[in-house]
Amino acid sequence: METLKAQKKDSKSQKSIRISGAEAIIHCLLAEGVDLIYGYPGGAIMPVYDELYKFQDKLTHILTRHEQGATHAAQGYARVTGRVGVAMATSGPGATNLVTGIADAQIDSTPMVCITGQVTRSLLGSDAFQETDIVGISTPVTKWNYQITRVEEIPEIMAKAFYIARSGRPGPVLVDITKNAQFDELDFVYEKCTAVRSYKPAPKPEPSSLEKAAELINSAKKPFIVFGQGVILGEAEAELKALVEKTGIPAAWTILGLSAMDTDHPLNVGMVGMHGNYGPNMLTNECDLLIAIGMRFDDRVTGDLNTYAKQAKIIHFEIDPAEVNKNVKVDVAVLGNSKETLSQILPLVNKNEHKEWKAEFDKMYQIEYDTLINNDIHPTKEGLTMGEVIEQINMASGHEAVIVSDVGQHQMIACRYAKFKQSKSNITSGGLGTMGFGLPAAIGAKMGAMDREVVAIIGDGGYQMTIQELGVIFQHNVPVKIVVLNNDHLGMVRQWQELFFDKRYASTVMTNPDFVKIAEGYHIKSRRVSERGDLQEAVKEMMASKDPYFLEVKVEKEDNVFPMIPSGASVSDIRLK
Repeated sequence: METLKAQKKDSKSQKSIRISGAEAIIHCLLAEGVDLIYGYPGGAIMPVYDELYKFQDKLTHILTRHEQGATHAAQGYARVTGRVGVAMATSGPGATNLVTGIADAQIDSTPMVCITGQVTRSLLGSDAFQETDIVGISTPVTKWNYQITRVEEIPEIMAKAFYIARSGRPGPVLVDITKNAQFDELDFVYEKCTAVRSYKPAPKPEPSSLEKAAELINSAKKPFIVFGQGVILGEAEAELKALVEKTGIPAAWTILGLSAMDTDHPLNVGMVGMHGNYGPNMLTNECDLLIAIGMRFDDRVTGDLNTYAKQAKIIHFEIDPAEVNKNVKVDVAVLGNSKETLSQILPLVNKNEHKEWKAEFDKMYQIEYDTLINNDIHPTKEGLTMGEVIEQINMASGHEAVIVSDVGQHQMIACRYAKFKQSKSNITSGGLGTMGFGLPAAIGAKMGAMDREVVAIIGDGGYQMTIQELGVIFQHNVPVKIVVLNNDHLGMVRQWQELFFDKRYASTVMTNPDFVKIAEGYHIKSRRVSERGDLQEAVKEMMASKDPYFLEVKVEKEDNVFPMIPSGASVSDIRLK
C-alpha cells in the first residue's frame, strides 16, 4: 500500500489513491499519529470497523464495555500524554452514550476527537433506525462538530477536527459520518490543518499587559498565585516554577492544576476551593495581589463572588478570552499560552522573597495539620480513614504514581493528600464531576503511560457506574491498580445531608455486592482490607504487582471531608470541622 504523506504545503505534489471513505478515515487517523482508539461497533459505523480490521498492525482498537467508557478512557489517555484521545461509536444510542464523556472533556479542556456513524444521507430526518441528531445534541458540549455527508469532505474535516481539538484551549470535537460517505470512494490526499479562518487558538501576549502585570507583581507585599490546568496544557511547568522561585510568591493549585508543581515544593502552599487547604482559602481574602494562571475562577474555587478577593488587585493569565472577566473582574488580563506568557514576564519581575507573608501560610497549615490533617493520615480511632489509604499509596509509590480519581469524598481526599513529583499525574473529573469517570480513565491513562504506575481511587458508588470496564482490563491485561474506598454510602451526598439537610439520609445508603468476587470473576488479583494492621502490607503488595490488582478498603461510613466551604459561602467561611 502506498505511503500517505501529510502536511505538504503543495497538495498537488502528493500522489492520490482511490479508496473508500471508511478507509480514508483510517488513513486520516494514521496521518495524525493516532495509534489507539477506544470504541464500540454498530451498524452505522461498521464500514470503518471493517477497514480497521485491515490495519490492526498500525492502529489498536480497544473494545470498551460501554461507549461512555470509551470517552473516559480517551480522556485518561489524553490527560496523561497530552495527545488527542479518540473514541468511536455507532449512531443513535451509541452516539448519545458518548455525550457525558464529551461534556466532561469540554469543561475540563481535554483534547478528544469522537467519530460517530450515521444513517445514510437519503434517510436523514426520517427517524430511521438508530438515527439521532448527534450534531444538534452535542453542539453545546463540543468545541466543534460536523456532519460529513459526502465522501470528498473526509480529509479536510478530519484534519480540521484534530487541529481544533488540540490547539489553543483544547477540547472535544465530534465528527458524524453518514453511511453513504463511508461506502463511497474518493481520490484521497491528506494535508494536516494548520489554520482555520476566523479561529485564533492562542492570542499573542500584549507587551503592555505584561508590563502592567510585572509592575503589580513587583510592588505587591502579599502576592498569591493560584495555578490551574492551563499550566499543564501549555506545558509551562518549568516557567511556573521559575516565576515562583524568582518572586518568592506562595502558590496554590486548583484540583486540575495539581501536579503542575511538585507538591513538596516549599512555595507550594496547597489547594484552593471547597475542600481546599485552610491557609490558601483564608488568605485569598487577605492578599493584595491575586495572580491566576491557567484557571477559570470556577464557583468551587471562588465561593461567594461578592466577597472573593475584593481587597486585591487581580492578574489573569489566560488563553481563552471568554474566561476573562466572566466570573471575576480582573485588573490586568495577560492573554496567550501560559508557556509563552510566563516566559515573557519572567525577565520583567524582580527577584524577591516574601518570608513574612509565606509564614502566614505556614502558620495556618500548622493549625490545619493539628486540627485535621494528622487525624486524617495518622488516625488513632478504630475505623480506617480515606486519608491514611492515600498516605500509604504515597509512601509505596514514592510520589511517582499517576492518581486517577472518580468523584466524591475520595476524590477530594485524593486531591488533598496525594503527593506528586511529576506533571500530568493527577487525573480527575473537575468541572462536570462525573461519577464513573475513574475506572475507564485509569485504563486510558495506563495505556498512555505504560512506564508509570497508575492507581485508580474510586468510591463504591462511582465504581458501579462503569464497573463493566473490568472486562477491558481482563481482556488486555492492563496493569492498573484499583482501590475502592468503600463506606457503603454515597459519601459526599450523605455528608451534605448531614450538614445541610438535618441528617435526612435519603437514598444514600448502598447495599453493595462482593467487589472482590466480582474482580476475581474477571481474573484480577484481589484483596479486601478492613483492619489498620493489614493496610500497609496490602498497599505494598498491590504496588509491587506487575499485573492488574483490585484492593477494596472498608473505611468509616460517616467520615466527612474537611475543611469545607459551604456552597455559596465566602472562602473565608471555611470550616475545619
